[in-house]
Amino acid sequence: MPAATPGTPSLLRAMNDRAALDLLLTHGPLSRTRIGHLTGLSKPTASQLLARLEAAGLVLATGTDGGRPGPSAQLYAINPRAAYVGGLDVTPGRVLAAVADLTGTVIASHEVPYTEGAEALDQVTEALGGAVKAAGLHRSDLHRVVIGTPGAFDPQTGRLRYASHLPGWHSPTLLDDLAAALPMPVEYENDVNLAAVAEQRLGAARGHEDFVLLWNEEGLGAALVFGGRLHRGWTGGAGEVGFLPVPGRPLVRQVTRANSGGYQELAGVEGMPRLAAELGVGTAADPQDHPDAGPHGPEVAAAVALLARAAAAPEGAHLRFLREYATALATGLASLVAVLDPEIVVLAGAAIAAGGEPLRELLEAELAELAPSRPRLVPGEVLQRPVLHGALESALATTRDEVFDTSR
Repeated sequence: MPAATPGTPSLLRAMNDRAALDLLLTHGPLSRTRIGHLTGLSKPTASQLLARLEAAGLVLATGTDGGRPGPSAQLYAINPRAAYVGGLDVTPGRVLAAVADLTGTVIASHEVPYTEGAEALDQVTEALGGAVKAAGLHRSDLHRVVIGTPGAFDPQTGRLRYASHLPGWHSPTLLDDLAAALPMPVEYENDVNLAAVAEQRLGAARGHEDFVLLWNEEGLGAALVFGGRLHRGWTGGAGEVGFLPVPGRPLVRQVTRANSGGYQELAGVEGMPRLAAELGVGTAADPQDHPDAGPHGPEVAAAVALLARAAAAPEGAHLRFLREYATALATGLASLVAVLDPEIVVLAGAAIAAGGEPLRELLEAELAELAPSRPRLVPGEVLQRPVLHGALESALATTRDEVFDTSR
C-alpha cells in the first residue's frame, strides 16, 4: 500500500492506531471506553480501531474488567506474539543473548563463555541460537537483533575501534559475515550507550532529554544523550572518556595499543586494590564478598567488594577510600559537565553502584567544587544486565515503529 499523504483518512487512522497501541504498551489491558477516553475518540471510532488492530494481529481480547460496578467491559492488550526481537551483550569473558516479545517481556536467554580462539561469528550464532531455542522459536522469527559491544564499529570502515581487549572481534569482514549468517536485520551499538538506552526507557533517565551516563566496570565510559538522542560522534567514539587527559596521570599515547594513563588509570577499577592498600582498607580477599559482583572479571569483582565494604561502614579508612575514589571520578566528570552541561548524570556500572549513597554524596560535593554547573547525580536503576536490556529496548523501538505502522 502506498504511504498515506498528510490529512488523508488513512493517515488519521494510522495516527489513532499508533496512539492506542502506545497506550496499551504503557498501561496494559484497557477497555474500549478507556481507550476512547484517553485518545479523545468516540466509542464507534474506538470500536472500529480495535477491530482493525485485532484483525491485523496487533491486539488481543484478554478478558473483562469484572471487578468494577456495572456490566463487565472487554479488555484489549498488545499481542506479544506479533513480533520478537533479540539482544546481545558482549564482554571479553562471555556473550549473553536474550529474546523478548513485542511487549518487552524477556522470554529466554542464553550465555556462551569465551573460549580461547573463539571468533565473534561463532559466539553470536551460538548464543543467539541458544536463546531462540529456549524461547521455542526459530531465528527467522526474530524481527531485529541489536548487539552491544565495548568500543564502536567505525561507520566508514566497519572495523571495531576502542576495544582492543575484546578477543575475536577485529576481523575486517566481521559485519559482512554476520549479515550473511543471520536472517534478520542486525544493528551494533556501544555497550555504555545501550546502558543509557535502558535507563532512558526503563530507569533513572525517564523523562530527561539531556543527560550523561558515567559507567565504570571493565572500562570507564560515558554515554551522551542530547535532545533525547544518543550522540555517537563521527566514528562512534563519543564517550570514550577513559582516554581523557587528567592531572597526575600520563597521557594515553598510541591509543590503539593496550596501555595505561588518562582518566582510566586515575579512576578505573584496576587501581582500586592499590589505593585501598595505601589507605589501610586492606584487600578484597574474596571478590565474592559482595553478591552484586555479577559476571565480571577479577578486577571488577575486587573493586566491587572493596567499595561495598567501604560504603557499608563509611568512616575512618573506609571514608578516606571513598573520598579518594570520589575525587578521581569527579576529576574526569568535571570536564564532561563543563562542556556538556547535562540536566542529570546517571551513575552506572558495578564499580560505581557498589559505592552506594555514601559515594554519590561525596562525588556530588567534589563535582560542585570542580564544575561550573551542578547537574543532579542519580544512581542507575537498571542494575541487572543493563546492556542487554538496552539492546532489547533499542531493537523494540525500531520494530514497534515498523509493526505498528498500519498506514502501509
